[in-house]
Amino acid sequence: MRLLVNCSLLHATRLISARSLATQASPVATQSDQKWDLYAGVLVERLPIVTKTLEPIEATFKQMLDQMELEKSLKSNHELRKETEKQQLELLKAGKIDLDSEALKQTAQDLEDAYNEEFARFKPAPRVTEADQKNDIRSLDRKLEETLVLLVEQKLGTKSHYLLPQGLHRQGESMRQTAERTLKDYCGDHLHVTFYGNAPIGFYKYKYPANARTEATGAKVFFFRSVLKETSGNIASSKVKYQWLSQEELKKQLQQSYYQSVSQFLV
Repeated sequence: MRLLVNCSLLHATRLISARSLATQASPVATQSDQKWDLYAGVLVERLPIVTKTLEPIEATFKQMLDQMELEKSLKSNHELRKETEKQQLELLKAGKIDLDSEALKQTAQDLEDAYNEEFARFKPAPRVTEADQKNDIRSLDRKLEETLVLLVEQKLGTKSHYLLPQGLHRQGESMRQTAERTLKDYCGDHLHVTFYGNAPIGFYKYKYPANARTEATGAKVFFFRSVLKETSGNIASSKVKYQWLSQEELKKQLQQSYYQSVSQFLV
């Protein structure tokens, strides 16, 4: 038994020594030896303004629930008053009671007619806006039923791309501070957002082209989520090219690998 144990220990020692020598002789740089630029990216969302239009099956189900609620509900004060006044009117016509004219000056039916007339004059705002008709992707007044995401044009290498706003991290800043500074640099003072927290919600990594590399191999982007405030204005600068896109439009605009990373933290 001792002989078998000693042989096993000797075999393990030889394997460890061989692996150690192979590691020392390998000229390939490890991942930790590579330098990466750190960026903070910002997801800015304009949340839906109106509720989504019901699908046919949803509308049918809602109608069924409304009918069930109506059948099981108690009568309202208006309905009870209407029935009482109807009975009084029948008794008055039969000469069995004598009511003061002030009692029937404004009946429940009069109130109901006034409500119906006021409702008929009410015209809800259209769900399809002028910005929708013009396909103005710079406007916040479009696709009111959907969440819109901000993209800004940025130059990576020699080419320009529409991406989530992102900026290079500076020494002494937290990543959250880098995200706030980046958003202000691109969007100015008119765009007001609320950040959800200090921790990033997503991550994306890409390598620079070989002819564009200096010290860093590539970039690591840490994304922070924010939501547009109701009182916020749009981007006022004419120098910045930007778009407010829905998730379906993002899929068509962004490169596939970038979109796959971003889509994981989209609502």
